[in-house]
Amino acid sequence: MSNINSFLVGFFDIISRMSIYDALDITIVAYIFYKIFMFIKDTRAEQVLKGIVLLLVATQLSETFKLHTLYWILLKTLDIGFLAAIIIFQPELRAGLEHIGRTKFNFFTKSGISTSEEEISHTIEEIVEALYSLSRQKIGALIIMERKTKINDIINTGTIIDSEISRQLLINIFIPNTPLHDGAVIIGDSKIKAAACFLPLTQSKDLSKDLGTRHRAGVGVSEVSDCITLIVSEETGDVSIAKSGKLYRDISKERMENILRSNFKTGAEEKSFLKGGIFR
Repeated sequence: MSNINSFLVGFFDIISRMSIYDALDITIVAYIFYKIFMFIKDTRAEQVLKGIVLLLVATQLSETFKLHTLYWILLKTLDIGFLAAIIIFQPELRAGLEHIGRTKFNFFTKSGISTSEEEISHTIEEIVEALYSLSRQKIGALIIMERKTKINDIINTGTIIDSEISRQLLINIFIPNTPLHDGAVIIGDSKIKAAACFLPLTQSKDLSKDLGTRHRAGVGVSEVSDCITLIVSEETGDVSIAKSGKLYRDISKERMENILRSNFKTGAEEKSFLKGGIFR
């Protein structure tokens, strides 16, 4: 009991001597760790982070109990592991830096020219009608909707179109055996920018084994940018959507319209796509 009392006395003594700057410092660090954890949650980086924590604990224990050989091995492992982690998790680090870069600082920059609500509604309507027309015919399709992160490196792998968006053109692009049907269509700035584009494939082990290259490419590009990927299955006709490396399957037409409208609206503060799940 005396040990608990001593701990509480020491704890409150430390609290009483903390300045406002100490509290601010602790709050900022706690927030940074929280954001890092939420960013890597349910990814392979989470498992590696757990491994690093265990190594740090084992290293400290080996030093405490004077296990000199084990301590030296663990210390060298941590030194090499730090460099290895940077190389292995380059895609995750890139995604994290891009996430920071997409943060809005309105006191530094002015907002860009907004697309009108009517134009957004027309764009979404044309895309959705094309998707579900292709779905009924069981024609595979892959459409990438570019957002803040520009993907010109992917656009340049395909054929530049730079056309107004229409359901007829989108459907015609994906008709089998036409020149541009194999690959992805990139949509950005209310235009069809390019077709027959090549995408990076996801390395995720969580995707169902019955999913083919089209779905893996759709998820892959969503891992390296903030784009929204729309996918029509050639086998089942199901329409799926991918965002931030997550795949949501068998989306109804009405639900798809709601999702796209909530994520491409203008004039109001953007809502988080995954706040409480994709279907808020």
